[in-house]
Amino acid sequence: MTNIAVIGLGIMGLPMALNLVQAGHTVAGFNRSPERAERLAEAGGRAATSVADALAGAEVVITMVPDSPDVVALAGGDDGIIANAAPGTIWIDASSIRPDVAKQVADEARAAGLRPLDAPVSGGEQGAIDGVLSIMVGGEQSDFDAALPVLQGVGKTIVHVGPSGAGQTVKAANQLIVAVNIQALAEAILFLEAYGVDTEAALAVLGGGLAGSKVLDQKGRKMLDRDFAPGFRLALHNKDLGIVTGAAREAGIVVPLGAHVAQLVGSTVAKGDGGLDHSGLFKLTLAAAGRE
Repeated sequence: MTNIAVIGLGIMGLPMALNLVQAGHTVAGFNRSPERAERLAEAGGRAATSVADALAGAEVVITMVPDSPDVVALAGGDDGIIANAAPGTIWIDASSIRPDVAKQVADEARAAGLRPLDAPVSGGEQGAIDGVLSIMVGGEQSDFDAALPVLQGVGKTIVHVGPSGAGQTVKAANQLIVAVNIQALAEAILFLEAYGVDTEAALAVLGGGLAGSKVLDQKGRKMLDRDFAPGFRLALHNKDLGIVTGAAREAGIVVPLGAHVAQLVGSTVAKGDGGLDHSGLFKLTLAAAGRE
């Protein structure tokens, strides 16, 4: 058993915390919306009243918040992680943020005696619920080895990919691949519907061939049903694609498909659909074809 603090109990953070409780760990959770922490308490965890309260006695802290400024804010200040975590505490940041910010925060945390890891996840809400997330981890090898038993409580594919910031770089690549796949799937379903094909049968056979993917498996049904209840919100994918395009520019490389899909996602968010699941990109594809 490990004493764990989980900060950020949203769509991803809460099921991760619940799985850690089920795995036998002692889990305290803090969230700005207290009802999420209450759900954790109902399942056997503890609802903390602040970041500092959650960190009391914690050996490991996991953060899952929306963006780079949120992580920076959590790191600093009198109520922050650096000020309140005991020396030697492993800090696993599972948020998806800019690689340069991840490295900067890790350097500050390490200087304060903490053991930081950037460990963004992939697999969406269902992957978090099922405890089968893919986790790409940046940081020191020894810290990764120490954190692995905890990570195994929430993930299935867990890989150390390099030094601090490397996990976020791999996550950015992940989001690039996912976004392009979602757009390709949206166009394929539009194409099938235009010809009156049995779309369920079509997706079944496509899923069994080279066109098959987790995106097709998880997002195809949502597009067919026009059900865009969020598993991963378009607003967050828009943020992630901003990370991709910005980092590509800094590296002096081009990502033509990624840049194009980033504009499509940005347009969908600008239309007021940022709260939809990222499969809601299908709405823009339909509108472009006059099939809203």
